[in-house]
Amino acid sequence: MGSAVITARAAASFKPVGRSVATARSFVRDTLQGWGFADIVDDAVVLTSELVTNAVIHAGTSADVLCLRTEDGVRVEVSDLYPDRELPVQNSAVSMGSPDREGGRGLQLCAALATRWGVEYTPTHKQVWFQLDLPDRPVGTRAAGPVLPADLLPLTDGRVRVAVVQIDRASAITAWNEDAEELFGYSGEQVIGKPLTDLAAWPHTPGTGTGIAEALQLSRWEGSYGIRATTGRVIPVYASHLRVRDTAGEPSTVCLLVRDHERAVLQTPLRTPNTDTTSSAEGQSADPFEVFIGSPAPDDLDGLLQRTVERARDMLDGDAAFLLLATDDETELEVRASTGLPSARQRFARVPVEAGPGRYGSARMPSVHDDLAAVPGAVPLLGGTGMRSVVTVPLKVEGRLTGSLGVAAESPSRYSNEEALRLQFAADRIALAVESARLGELERLRRGSLSFLVEASDLLAGTLDRDQTLALMAQMTIPTLATWCAVYTIAEPSSDPYLSYVLHEDEERIDGLKALLSKIDPPEPIPTPGARVWTAPAQAAHQAALRTSMRSLGLGEPASATSGVGTTLATASAVGGETVVLPLVARNRVIGMLTLGKPTDDHFRQEILELAEDLSRRAALALDNARLYSERTAISQSLQRSLLPPELPSIDGVEVEVIYRAAGEGNEVGGDFYDLFPIRDGAYGFAIGDVCGTGPEAAAVTGLARHALRLLAREGFGGPAVLERLNSAILDEGARSRFLTLLYGELWPQEDGSAVLKVVCAGHPLPLRLRQDGTVESAAEPQPLLGVMDDLELYEETVTLDPGDVLLCVTDGVTERREGTRMLGDDGLADVLTGCTGLTAGAVAARVMRAVERFASAAPSDDMAILAMRVPEPQQN
Repeated sequence: MGSAVITARAAASFKPVGRSVATARSFVRDTLQGWGFADIVDDAVVLTSELVTNAVIHAGTSADVLCLRTEDGVRVEVSDLYPDRELPVQNSAVSMGSPDREGGRGLQLCAALATRWGVEYTPTHKQVWFQLDLPDRPVGTRAAGPVLPADLLPLTDGRVRVAVVQIDRASAITAWNEDAEELFGYSGEQVIGKPLTDLAAWPHTPGTGTGIAEALQLSRWEGSYGIRATTGRVIPVYASHLRVRDTAGEPSTVCLLVRDHERAVLQTPLRTPNTDTTSSAEGQSADPFEVFIGSPAPDDLDGLLQRTVERARDMLDGDAAFLLLATDDETELEVRASTGLPSARQRFARVPVEAGPGRYGSARMPSVHDDLAAVPGAVPLLGGTGMRSVVTVPLKVEGRLTGSLGVAAESPSRYSNEEALRLQFAADRIALAVESARLGELERLRRGSLSFLVEASDLLAGTLDRDQTLALMAQMTIPTLATWCAVYTIAEPSSDPYLSYVLHEDEERIDGLKALLSKIDPPEPIPTPGARVWTAPAQAAHQAALRTSMRSLGLGEPASATSGVGTTLATASAVGGETVVLPLVARNRVIGMLTLGKPTDDHFRQEILELAEDLSRRAALALDNARLYSERTAISQSLQRSLLPPELPSIDGVEVEVIYRAAGEGNEVGGDFYDLFPIRDGAYGFAIGDVCGTGPEAAAVTGLARHALRLLAREGFGGPAVLERLNSAILDEGARSRFLTLLYGELWPQEDGSAVLKVVCAGHPLPLRLRQDGTVESAAEPQPLLGVMDDLELYEETVTLDPGDVLLCVTDGVTERREGTRMLGDDGLADVLTGCTGLTAGAVAARVMRAVERFASAAPSDDMAILAMRVPEPQQN
């Protein structure tokens, strides 16, 4: 290194495995950015990538990378354990060799990019090193370019507006200048404090690549995306993000945005040749177009592809560029990035590898089309775009076709074989990085898909409510899988599909979307698995937008108002893309359809459709389970309600209040029951009982008991006779019989304002009487319970309630309420009742229930019934 002073060093070792190349790139990038050498990071990463690839892939040994920092630049040394490996050096110059050759490129790049480079040998190691010096730049400027004629300067539409937006660490907007307001229509008051992610239309596949939130956290980022304006239209922008911090150390991001076609204002200039470049093969200089790489991180496939097409377009001075990646079987190419095309409608669209006539139809070879008008359909991607000439080259890794890169122009005969060779050389340089990032994306997508499906299954299994299941289905798909979705359900096999749920990532468009879908016929319920394209929504949206535009121009039928024009156009833009339908099939029956949609001209990628198909199978079963559960619940509740007494009668001179709580989720009736019914003129029967156990079996006995009590009492039997006959009926049930505790009584309101009661307490908690002076006493004696013995000898007791007195009857779910070893008990209930002096029957029942609930923190495990009867005091005049 001569006399250069080393001010810092960083070293790392990498195993002889493929993933080590990406790790080495990250190590060098992070190291140099930390040293503040952003100007030479890209070159250093490219060179390190090639040299480490030579070591760990081609030589098959481990690699040691050492970064040395000086005041003028950086030296990077890559050492391997293969000292005898030959170098492709001829006559002091690096042979370029075959363009398909995988080895030796690291030295070619050293010759092209490094200030100095060399190779050193030891008995056990070979070390390749390169030196990159920082460029000399005038103070106050970042880069300088040549003077250009006026006709070669970038075109702008009048004044160039640069939106300056500042974002805090939580991605919320903290500053919004006048140009931003002019470009996008939002005032500062409307957006400050909101996340930029709410406005950004980021071309991003969930679970893969870098999203807008991640890009805002990078130290630097540069590229294209969209901003949703107030009109609902997405405005393509070119942005430059810079991460900064204030004097207090608080980080934030400054974003500069211009309209995409004015990107020259912000775009980082291409490298210029370094006239001082020297190496062991002196005299060679670098063609600035031979090698290019973007600033995204190595595992950011979307950012890498977008930067690649942008640099390719600029490299050949084209009007548009595009990049396609091959599917796993290499029979189709999927559009993954484009720039300069009229719209983003091609994203994730697929075209066959062998498309079009002649040698120009194959993506496996470089091709040049002088005039697409003469070869219609040769490049399906460019149909209807106005492009006339195009050059395409394959992306290959180890002889396999991994993609295709193309640059197009609006004028014919723009490109020759020379441009094709230059583009092919650039494609060869980027192919390995693209393939590595693509494989990483697939792995993340698979892991993300599994995680997504596991979470979806857990959420769907956690509910048996039909409406909640529908909402979960939609919320899980938006925005992870689609921009909007609609769920159609089919109640019966012969019934028509019904639009049950609609969701859009923009809540303000849900109503418009629902109105649009309600006007078109639903999709056919075809049980064939997989997604199928449904064109009706896009066609309806297009027609609605066309009619609205004509009315607004006064060319169509008159409209009462034009205030809905923006809403209609926004809805059309949101629904106008690709729409797919997936059948919801459960138990060999189509129970509905899941419809997923994209905004205008967008396509679904195949991996997303496969994930949606997996989700639809799980969602269909969950939805059908919810339907079955709802039907059975409705039947159960209907039967249970039939066991409850009808509305309580109004008794002159006596206040009555009942509180009933059945234990167990979904139960309306349990083992506890109550009743109050008229027997004859002036006489009423009342009962409160508890069947052994809870649930449906106990509820069946309560139904028997309640109906038998009414029937026997109205036949004129007294209390003991009624209970003795009920006891026989319970024993007749045989194995289904259950013992029953029951408090039965008959009530006669008196003319003097009191009430006479005759009660029989068969094994039930004793009724409590509250007098006006606050004393509490039992109002009956205990007798044998029912359903145990054949011969019962029961008797009735007479109780007189004076004005202001209360008779409280409860089941043992009240008195046996527990908290640990403590139990409320009869004494605790009496204490609660003592404090109810002067309260109405309703207030007494409510206070008792509140005391029971507060006694323990756990939910009640037993049924509870409370019957309170009170004789009111005479009204004072």
